[in-house]
Amino acid sequence: MQFIDEVTVFVRAGNGGNGCVSFRREKYVPKGGPDGGNGGHGGSVVIRADRHLSTLLDFKYRKQYLGERGEHGKGKKQDGKWGTAIVLKVPCGTIVRDAESGAILADLTDHQQEVLVARGGRGGRGNAEFATPTNRAPRHAEPGTAGEERSMILELKLIADVGLVGLPNSGKSTLISVISAAKPKIADYPFTTLHPNLGIVRIAEERSFVVADIPGLIEGAHQGKGLGLQFLRHIERTKVLVFLVEAISRDPKKDFKILFNELKSHDPALTRKPKVVAVTKIDLLSHDELRKLKKVMFGRAVQSFFISSVANKGIDDLVKAMWKVLQKRK
Repeated sequence: MQFIDEVTVFVRAGNGGNGCVSFRREKYVPKGGPDGGNGGHGGSVVIRADRHLSTLLDFKYRKQYLGERGEHGKGKKQDGKWGTAIVLKVPCGTIVRDAESGAILADLTDHQQEVLVARGGRGGRGNAEFATPTNRAPRHAEPGTAGEERSMILELKLIADVGLVGLPNSGKSTLISVISAAKPKIADYPFTTLHPNLGIVRIAEERSFVVADIPGLIEGAHQGKGLGLQFLRHIERTKVLVFLVEAISRDPKKDFKILFNELKSHDPALTRKPKVVAVTKIDLLSHDELRKLKKVMFGRAVQSFFISSVANKGIDDLVKAMWKVLQKRK
């Protein structure tokens, strides 16, 4: 399924129905009287979060949503039917912005949370509503009002407990496939991950957390290089960051610094999140090479783990560390 995380759509609520001008014409009823009904209200447009959705793909192919108009009032004091409201379902974590002003209308993070983005027009009153002791036969009614309309930007920021951050081909996709049931694309060339992947990691019964595999970053990503800003937004909601650096890199510490600086340039608040470093692909090092690498890494400054997803080395310790850090955040 194609992953879409930002779209622009136009919505217009339905117009209200017109009120009716009508007088009674009933056998054996002298003089009659006004009996025009009211117009129905137009259908509003509502956006609702749904945990069963994971992308804004539906909005890529349909950009305009129009609410149903209210029916006009009728004689015999029959009010017009109200227009049906339109409910647009989006994934949890969707931010709704007004396209013209940029103002945030809602941040929908919880299942079934919703926001009214365009109110339906009000139905006009029929002439029966205007009857008074001094004006027993009013010959006017109100027209319905127009429904609200606006263009909106829907921006999805994935909600995950742990975010995996790394340079291209650092082993993020392999790791998430090992610790969860996620099945991302894995290959030996850069940028195999073209959209974030979510996986649920189960520690024990009723003990689990969500991990997000963020597409690989490169130096200058905050300026739009590589996949750039397209996916950095998905790191913003994570509670813990796990930095993945390759053990076979020429300088793993430099790789970590590049990743750290890219996050800092995008949003300084990201660097204040709890962080763990996972040095990946240790199965490609000899025993002596691994021992030397451990000496030059961060020591106690940053909690580090040396893992191999392919050989399943150090994975359990890393997962337990993610869980412990998450518990401290609660």
